[in-house]
Amino acid sequence: MRLFMISGPCGSGKSTMKDALSEIMDPNVYACIDIDEVGFNWWDYAGTDHESKYHDDCIAEAVKRAGDRDLIFVSCTNPQDFIEKHVLPEEVDSTVFIILNPTDEAIWARLRARPAERGFTSDEKIEPHIGYNQWFRRNRGKFPLVIDNTDQTIDETAAIIKEFIKRFE
Repeated sequence: MRLFMISGPCGSGKSTMKDALSEIMDPNVYACIDIDEVGFNWWDYAGTDHESKYHDDCIAEAVKRAGDRDLIFVSCTNPQDFIEKHVLPEEVDSTVFIILNPTDEAIWARLRARPAERGFTSDEKIEPHIGYNQWFRRNRGKFPLVIDNTDQTIDETAAIIKEFIKRFE
């Protein structure tokens, strides 16, 4: 199984891409799963001695749900943490990161527009996500696909990702 990790900061469009890719990727070949769909709660892991197990458990559940299909997994997973800290199920043969990296201004606007219950209620809550976005920008050469989706439609971004993933078939 190939694992395609779509990552980026909050507000970069990851969940939106998961929904768009679910519509255009062959469901017999690809399982598109968002970390929010696998049933684990981050707060059950936060502040414990096993925080990194959250992503391990989420990925393992997504792999299980994918079955024999390649997995397109959408998460804020930090690629550096992924390599250093996480253990993958044996079904995963390779991992490819796809990064959504809009401008910082776009992240500010998108997060400020979210409902208050999403937690982005102040600049102090948003600033770490801007920093994470900047980290991706500084490290863009380490990833096979980085997309600035600031001025692209959802369909345009999904088409770029689809074409990129199809090269691995």
